[in-house]
Amino acid sequence: MLQNRQTEIGEVDSITGNTIAVRLLDNIRSNMPIIDGVVYRVGQIGSFIKIPLGYANLYGIVTQIGSAAIPENLKELVEKDYDSLKNARWINITLVGEQVGKKFERGVTQYPTTGDKVHLVTIRDLDIIYGGFDKDSSINVGNISVSESLEARVDIDKLISRHCAIVGSTGSGKSNSVAILLEAIANKQFKSCRILVIDPHGEYNESLSKFSKVFKVDDAEVATSLYVPYWALPFNELLNIFSGNLTDSNREYIRQKVTEAKIKSADANELEVDRASISADSPIPFSLKQLWFDLDDFERQTFSERGNPDSLTEKLVNGNPENLISNEYQPASAGGGAPFLNNQAKGLLTFLDSVRNKLKDARYKFLFQPGDMSPNSDGLVEGDLDKMLLSWLGEENPITILDLSGIPSEVMTSISGTLLKIVYEALFWGLETKVGGKNQPLLIVLEEAHNYLRSGENSISSRSVQTIAKEGRKYGVGLLLVTQRPSELDETVLSQCGTMIALRMNNSKDRGHIKSAIQDELQSMVDLLPSLRTGEGLISGESVKIPSRVKFFKISNAPRGSNPKASKQWGMEIENPQEEYATLLRSWRNKTYKKSEL
Repeated sequence: MLQNRQTEIGEVDSITGNTIAVRLLDNIRSNMPIIDGVVYRVGQIGSFIKIPLGYANLYGIVTQIGSAAIPENLKELVEKDYDSLKNARWINITLVGEQVGKKFERGVTQYPTTGDKVHLVTIRDLDIIYGGFDKDSSINVGNISVSESLEARVDIDKLISRHCAIVGSTGSGKSNSVAILLEAIANKQFKSCRILVIDPHGEYNESLSKFSKVFKVDDAEVATSLYVPYWALPFNELLNIFSGNLTDSNREYIRQKVTEAKIKSADANELEVDRASISADSPIPFSLKQLWFDLDDFERQTFSERGNPDSLTEKLVNGNPENLISNEYQPASAGGGAPFLNNQAKGLLTFLDSVRNKLKDARYKFLFQPGDMSPNSDGLVEGDLDKMLLSWLGEENPITILDLSGIPSEVMTSISGTLLKIVYEALFWGLETKVGGKNQPLLIVLEEAHNYLRSGENSISSRSVQTIAKEGRKYGVGLLLVTQRPSELDETVLSQCGTMIALRMNNSKDRGHIKSAIQDELQSMVDLLPSLRTGEGLISGESVKIPSRVKFFKISNAPRGSNPKASKQWGMEIENPQEEYATLLRSWRNKTYKKSEL
């Protein structure tokens, strides 16, 4: 009873839906009462309060303080008789859960009435609120900011199945938070854990090296080579890689040729697939070099008799599809006589030249020379997509990092979208297998999500992520979006995230976007974001019992994206700057990260 009197701070004045207006007691002489040797603060934004109701306790979060929290029906009285009410103190709270016995649950089954007493929440109460997690299905990512002794636990099942977003300004600690979260999951040592990280900048290669396998473009020294076979791309995405405008009729002409090549390849590889269902979008290998050669040859042919396909002129140069060398024929006469141009040609030579240039470009080797998934002229391959998926999703390491830092920026959207499409469709259609999404869930982490998931954009990456956000829960595929610009993300995707982890955010436009994605009554808490410390965040949503202000642990091996300390780095002497700049130039030209020789 004594503690009840010590913790009592006010009483319920009015109730509007889930929002409760509380008038603080006049006899509270201190905003910092001491209870059992612990100092508490009365009426802090984001702090908790308790309303005892018989055998149950309701818990709420303080969202407003002072005159802004005065009930609407009293505001007119305040304006008329300010002196009589100017010393009255008010807070608004939002109900978030209730405790029955020793068990706390989100949501409320009963509401207070006017006059019910309101109490401070003590450390003992916080233990009940934040306790009760199943240790096997939850992870500890830090501590609750109001008490370092309280673990900040997150429910793994709801984090993955209901999707999650981690947002925050540059330098707020996003990369550290992601690394801590993934490391905590990996430390659970699940036998069949699957986490796929799409990393545009290679930030997590070192910080998660203990638990991950890294795939990277043309960097076999430090990682396994990343290949994305061109023949797995949807037809339109494949064509968009090459420059040059195509008419609708020419696009359909090439589509038909690709479909024919894939049907031929399906026969050569003895694939178990209905030939009638094969289209230009089907993930079936075919030789792009042979297709280029055949299309190019048709455009260059000349004839000794106009319109007679049997009067092909003699070849001057025998081409080679593997080496991308064209056949050359006797040139057409400029005076209108023989030899004659091919009057069936489509006018594709400019487009085909861009195809040849891209096929020769070393930057696209990961795409057009995908290791043992490279088809020969008949479309035969030694390795197929099942081996690629096994290496990405079926290895012993719980985390797979696809480092896209070596991929040309102009195809980043197509490649990242294709990766997502390949993985999701494989798990979708493999639903009944033991490695399908239902039987072995997958968490996909999209770092720098705003780069390839822009609002209003109809790219393959945007469409793929929208599909996963809307349907992935039913098929065991979860999303973890990481971004510093939530205002640039598609609102549909952000609204599908059941858990929101918001770190420090200074941009008002971005904060407004976050407000629209969280519970209405808690939107005022978003205004706290600019004042958060580095590595501190607000976690709200389904994976936590109650919206919480959390201080994340610090990862031992900082991600590459962490800020360098100029005062420390400038104090170090560089022994051989000439050699260092030479190494820098070699790395630049080869598009690889090469460490200095020690």
